[in-house]
Amino acid sequence: MAKTTSKGQRSSGKIPAFSSEEQESRLVALAWDLAEEKLRDGSASNQLICQLLKAGSAKEKLEKDILRQQKDLMEAKTEAIKSAKHIEELYANALKAMQSYSGQPVEVDDEELF
Repeated sequence: MAKTTSKGQRSSGKIPAFSSEEQESRLVALAWDLAEEKLRDGSASNQLICQLLKAGSAKEKLEKDILRQQKDLMEAKTEAIKSAKHIEELYANALKAMQSYSGQPVEVDDEELF
């Protein structure tokens, strides 16, 4: 239950949010609670009812699942690119090492000196 402060403001008695994501999560939870209250007491608008039905539909769940999978795919692609760059660096270092072992002059990048 919300408490009333000496200034007449309502406070939830919870610790302030540390991030905007946490605050957003709290606000969404409050909105869901209010929507549930309105549904139970019969004061929910047709717009609210339609929105909640849409949010719970199979199509909506499938779209969320697709978005999650696309996010995972993008993360995997990013990781693959980083890995490819790392392998490229390893090959370059191996080539330089082989050149130095064979007595060939090795090119030194200015960046490597610092």
